[in-house]
Amino acid sequence: MNVLTTQSHRTQLVITAVSACLVTSALFAACNSYTKRERRRSLDEQIRQSLAADDAPVVESGLTLKDEVFTEELFIRTISNGTYDEDLIREQLARNYAFLGEEGMTGVRGGSVVIVGCGGVGSWAAVMLVRSGVSKIRLVDFDYVTLSSLNRHATATLADVGTPKVACVERTLRQISRWVDVDSRIEIWRKEDGGRLLEGANWVVDAIDNITTKVDLLKYCHDRNIRVFSSMGAGAKCDPTRIQISDISYTVYDPLARAVRRRLRLEGVTSGIPVVYSTEVPGDVKLLPLPEEEFEKGNVKELNAFDDFRVRILPVLGPLPCMFGLHIASYIICDLAKKPILNPLPIKNRRKLYERLLRDLLHRESKLLGEQISKLPIDEDDVFLIFEDLQLGRSVVPPHPVPSKPQLIRWDARKALTLENCVVFEFSEAERHARECLSVRRDPRDVWGDEVQTIVSRNAARIARYREWVGL
Repeated sequence: MNVLTTQSHRTQLVITAVSACLVTSALFAACNSYTKRERRRSLDEQIRQSLAADDAPVVESGLTLKDEVFTEELFIRTISNGTYDEDLIREQLARNYAFLGEEGMTGVRGGSVVIVGCGGVGSWAAVMLVRSGVSKIRLVDFDYVTLSSLNRHATATLADVGTPKVACVERTLRQISRWVDVDSRIEIWRKEDGGRLLEGANWVVDAIDNITTKVDLLKYCHDRNIRVFSSMGAGAKCDPTRIQISDISYTVYDPLARAVRRRLRLEGVTSGIPVVYSTEVPGDVKLLPLPEEEFEKGNVKELNAFDDFRVRILPVLGPLPCMFGLHIASYIICDLAKKPILNPLPIKNRRKLYERLLRDLLHRESKLLGEQISKLPIDEDDVFLIFEDLQLGRSVVPPHPVPSKPQLIRWDARKALTLENCVVFEFSEAERHARECLSVRRDPRDVWGDEVQTIVSRNAARIARYREWVGL
């Protein structure tokens, strides 16, 4: 009987505890709901007062405060004094604050970005920068929306055809963000007076189609230490898996990137400009031909809005420029948040290079051990980690040049070959290392110095963290 009584008492305690939890949760939910409702009511009242003060007509939606639903037109009207509730801003950017943190979002919201070219790439970059919290943005483009723009533009609609691209982008940005400062310029950027359009920019986005203007902008920014991110060619391509970010010096298979790279080199600029491009080799696509009657009218170059701008239309699959713009926005947002993407892969699909590096390493290990071995304790994915992520495709020896014939080799002969004990050298450096360190089992610090040893130790610590993360 006592046992039954005890069990019954315990059951009552459990039920009481569960009930208390449920009641507490309900109270929290009710409190949060009430707080949000009051914020919405307060915002609605501010808007109504502002509209009444300006003698502006109030949109009759047929909705009451009890509905807690507000029309878009009512919600996006800017308050006359330019203020916007900070709590509402944080609620709108809640996911960004969760990802980037307080300090990171301070950098993003304080960032200023200039976008030169507001077409298929630039419009998407602008939209996502503002959606992510960037509060000051300047839009620069001389062009107008056409029907052919609608397959790739982020904000243009049929109603926008014939209007400036910057105007329809600005309209959407203000609908997204009540606090954003948008400065739209219906202009073409020129090096002679383009500096005024770049004043105060933390980042400049180059989304220009014309090669001459693009090179002028990149050269101008590079010489003045203005951070600039450039979009290469998204036209005539369709494979999203080939899109990547790299330094301009690493670009391959992109005709526009090749032309820009060569012209910049003539101007003395060889690297230091991040770009988004595609390694996809364009297929059998060409500029769409002009109607024969246009040629009969005379010089077709006279159809250009400006000199050196193309007359005919390059085939473009809409999603590709969109993804280029999103790559740009992601890179800049992370940089403004002081969480930069430090190591975008220079080149994807380098499987043959990794196979060769692994094969050469196998040969060197067989020679070092004095016997033929058929398998190493590392594989091609490990080669990728060492070569790309740890050493950025460069030699471990300062000034860390890009090797013309890279080699993977064991660092310390007194230790087993592992991810931590493997480095990248130029071929001549690898030969010296094998001769002066591995064959005589000498401490590599004595040959290459403390600086290189520090780099190797730092990379080993990164690998240890990687092993812990993946559970190896």
